[in-house]
Amino acid sequence: MEREFLKLMEDWKDFGRPQSRLSEEAIVACLNLLENKAGDPPHVHEFKLREAITTADFPALFGGVIERDLLARYQTAPTVWQPYVKIRTVRDFRVVPLHKVQGNDNRLPEVPEKGEYKVSPTSESRYNLQVKKYGAQFDISWESIINDYLDAFGDIPQRFADAAVNTEAYIITSLIASASGPNPALFGNPITDVDGKNVVNVTNLTLTPQSLATVLSAMAMQEDANGKPLGVRGVHIVVPPALELAARSIITSTELRTTLANQTYGVRNVLVDLGLQIHVNPWLPVIDTTTGHTAWYVFADPSQGAALFAGRLRGQEQPEICMKDCNKVTVTGQHYTPFSGDFETDNIFYRVRLIFGGTQGDPRFAYASTGTVIPS
Repeated sequence: MEREFLKLMEDWKDFGRPQSRLSEEAIVACLNLLENKAGDPPHVHEFKLREAITTADFPALFGGVIERDLLARYQTAPTVWQPYVKIRTVRDFRVVPLHKVQGNDNRLPEVPEKGEYKVSPTSESRYNLQVKKYGAQFDISWESIINDYLDAFGDIPQRFADAAVNTEAYIITSLIASASGPNPALFGNPITDVDGKNVVNVTNLTLTPQSLATVLSAMAMQEDANGKPLGVRGVHIVVPPALELAARSIITSTELRTTLANQTYGVRNVLVDLGLQIHVNPWLPVIDTTTGHTAWYVFADPSQGAALFAGRLRGQEQPEICMKDCNKVTVTGQHYTPFSGDFETDNIFYRVRLIFGGTQGDPRFAYASTGTVIPS
């Protein structure tokens, strides 16, 4: 199987977008033809498709249609991690240090009359971010094109886009969770930050209004390495699908019920005033096979401080699609288009590439709970 795969890769040439810009009218006309907007009978539509495929610019036009469809899907597909992750753009694949400077925002010391202004002591530490390349190859048989009148192409952009979205979501979720629970590289009791400060940011409380209030209070009391209170405000609540209804009930219910001395009272739910946002992450139970259905997380907004960083390569912020050029020629020496299939199998190959990376940041701006203990 490996030898056969290597053989298929011989004479690989990427068939990318042409240097000249394709006109909007040409791309729209190509899309209308693929979707048979004219309503032609099947035999007429087939004839038009066959005629178009033989033209030199059709592969580029089709590639433009596929890429446009992909990018539209990629930008509008629902995602759950961007609001609580700080996204950076990097220049290359090397490790990028994210510097963290402490000390300049401490309290100002008193300066006596004719006294000298002292230099404010500072220290520096860093987190490391690196992007990597992800991708896959897809192929469609030449027979599928002929038999299905290009209907086989209908879901390619969606599958490409979904693959990119799922890859990013998996990478980010892996920074949050591990197979045994909240990721110990970000959450601990305590965990040591790059600045040397021991930070406690994990508990085991089941998700309830009281537990959420406890976690928000604990986050608000976090301090930096110099003992300065940060006033962290938890905003983003990340839960698995099993906890979605419980989380939404907590932040939308106007009244909470409490029992005191065998009497039940209704009290106002002040959590609704905090602007909390719920993000359901379906990858949590996939990665966390221990507490994936009970663990929940709270993150500050990245504008205050970032517990997670994501990186994209400059100029390659979105997925790229390319085709395999046809590696066969006619007996007269004329080259076929990529839609003619390759020499070995008559298959038509597409490839998707994603450049992405992520890393953990400051643990003070995140809090996790395994959700395994019901609060008393």
